[in-house]
Amino acid sequence: MTERIVMDFFWNYIVVFLLILTVVVFVHELGHYLVARWNGVKVEVFSIGFGPEIWGFNDKSGTRWRFSLLPLGGYVKMFGDADEASATAADIPMTEAEKEQSFRHKRVGQRAAIVFAGPAANFVFAIVGLALMFMVLGQPVTEPVIGQVHPDTAAAAAGLKVGDRILVVNGKAVDRFQEIQRIVRLDIDRPLEMDIDRDGAMISIVAQPRVVERKGLFGDMEKVPVLGISADTHRTTIVHYGPASALWQAIKETGQMVSSTFVGIGQMISGTRDSDELGGPIRIAKGAGEAAQVGFASVVFYTILLSLNLGLINLFPIPVLDGGHLVFYAAEAIFGRPLGEKAQEYGFRIGLFLVLALMVFATRNDIVSLPVWDAVKRLL
Repeated sequence: MTERIVMDFFWNYIVVFLLILTVVVFVHELGHYLVARWNGVKVEVFSIGFGPEIWGFNDKSGTRWRFSLLPLGGYVKMFGDADEASATAADIPMTEAEKEQSFRHKRVGQRAAIVFAGPAANFVFAIVGLALMFMVLGQPVTEPVIGQVHPDTAAAAAGLKVGDRILVVNGKAVDRFQEIQRIVRLDIDRPLEMDIDRDGAMISIVAQPRVVERKGLFGDMEKVPVLGISADTHRTTIVHYGPASALWQAIKETGQMVSSTFVGIGQMISGTRDSDELGGPIRIAKGAGEAAQVGFASVVFYTILLSLNLGLINLFPIPVLDGGHLVFYAAEAIFGRPLGEKAQEYGFRIGLFLVLALMVFATRNDIVSLPVWDAVKRLL
């Protein structure tokens, strides 16, 4: 029995997590690679993972494709990047032919395009993945009609009833029950003002969702605002789209996910949302494992969600991340020359500190959210 539990944990959590992460990282680095090659830059290494090489091969263009020991990320090393001694292209004499293939000798617009291509590939992957899901599996669409009002909740206290059709929430017209769920999760800093159709009569109701701790979609414990209503399950249909409409729906859904992420980050900064919601590798692995137990479609959706988040995070204007490089390139384009070496060096140091601090904080949240943490606290 114990052996089976260990094997289930290994396959459903560790293996699935590493597979999902490998796909997302490969997509990101492939974006960098393709645009680099398109701009005539020689790519020396395409690595999935960090550290010593486990397996690899050389292609015709001289790129070393490899899997490395630590499979928690990846990178593309281009000709002209820093070498093992941290020497830059400015420190290494190059012939004109070598400069033609050097990343650092490309125009600022070309370098920016190569850097931006990584996050862009993650966004394209998410949009195409969602579009395929909408075409093959369909999109669940539920009418905004209340099927159940849970006792002792904000909805019950506000007077919502079974059969009420919710038309508007906080000034936003809603056509699907899923839109109500999104608004409840995001508008945590104010009450919900709702326009209701109750048996043909129009009424207005105000309710303040209550924040509770519960198990999330992919198994992680999360604090979320809860209104206390459930949809009418008989009013859900699965809509299958053609290629064009599926692509449009996927773009809209991706835009809503990105918008929701920015709203959530802003609320964490302002203090209206608990920063414990920020998770790291452990929580991602937990989510991957829970998705694997739900089914293949959940694994696909989780991969899409992780790809979108990776692309978005990498665009943050923090040195070390792609967004930080883009800020440097924007400054170079404005001033007509790169920022000084000292400015770039200090920028990357600050960026590295911020990224490491964020990783430590996220990992701390991961550990605290584990069930075993409660047992440890009781022992202490």
